[in-house]
Amino acid sequence: MNLLNRHLLTLKDYTPEEIEYLVDTAITFKRLKNEGIPHRVLDGKNIALLFEKPSTRTRCAFVVACVDLGAHPEYLGKNDIQFGKKESVEDTAIVLGRMFDGIEFRGFKHETVEGLAKFAGVPVWNGLTDLYHPTQILADFMTIKEELGHLKGVTFSYIGDARNNMGNSLLIGAAKMGMNFRAVAPKELFPSDDIVTYARTIANETGATITLTEDVQEGVKEADVIYTDVWVSMGEEDQYEQRIQMLKPYQVNQQMMEMTGKDHTLFMHCLPSFHDLETVVGREMHDKFGLTELEVTDDVFRSKNSVVFDEAENRMHTIKAVMAATLTEGDVNDLIKRSASVSSA
Repeated sequence: MNLLNRHLLTLKDYTPEEIEYLVDTAITFKRLKNEGIPHRVLDGKNIALLFEKPSTRTRCAFVVACVDLGAHPEYLGKNDIQFGKKESVEDTAIVLGRMFDGIEFRGFKHETVEGLAKFAGVPVWNGLTDLYHPTQILADFMTIKEELGHLKGVTFSYIGDARNNMGNSLLIGAAKMGMNFRAVAPKELFPSDDIVTYARTIANETGATITLTEDVQEGVKEADVIYTDVWVSMGEEDQYEQRIQMLKPYQVNQQMMEMTGKDHTLFMHCLPSFHDLETVVGREMHDKFGLTELEVTDDVFRSKNSVVFDEAENRMHTIKAVMAATLTEGDVNDLIKRSASVSSA
């Protein structure tokens, strides 16, 4: 497996075998981290981290991953990069591509990360756009494989706003990996027709099934995984009242978990989550709408079925896999073995 100089803009661009390879490589990196074995396979590399949108997990995952791999991360926030205001995406990409070995972008328009990839001349990785969030899905799949041992055939129910970047990316990823994917949402929040058509075409090749339903009971029956996200994405804060009215019936609670008919259904969430009143947003929602919890109840979030913090940690390990695979030639696992051998000598 050789992914040298590949971009990661969406999982559309990767085969099932390549996705599985990245997940398995991430599992290897996690083992090395836990055992305290150095794995500086990117010594001397410089990585640009471009953030139009702030993030706790994405920023920390990329920074720690860079440092662990021996690379130097350089954070550029929204006041450091002003696409289209002071400098075009093309000009920015060319300049950064001459100084850095790889570029991460987290922001709004997907066209921006596509422009960076077109002109940078180095690998570009999508840390989130309005359409896709591929690094999160790799972490989710890694978590599922750790817990269940496999991806193919897993019944995966995504609850809530199914037409956001998470809904899009999970639908595509599940189709690629032969999973049984169910979008459980109001019809107005189903994924777009073009993404559903693409996913069903892929599903015909992989054995995946794709279901869109407004019926919660139908959508979660025998689910191995129940996954949800915030009801209002960043930049849509003016839509809280409308979304709450639409999505209250889709709150993940203990009753929904019991509808699966399984004791060990995993609960997953990409975070942050409004499951209590310990945030400003949570308290505002309580004051305005009388809700103490939004997309998931606190008891489910904190339950033994919840693997949300494993997902969060696994962002770091999967990002290591992506950077190492696209910045080095050949199979990363061979490079890891050589690096670990040199470190122990």
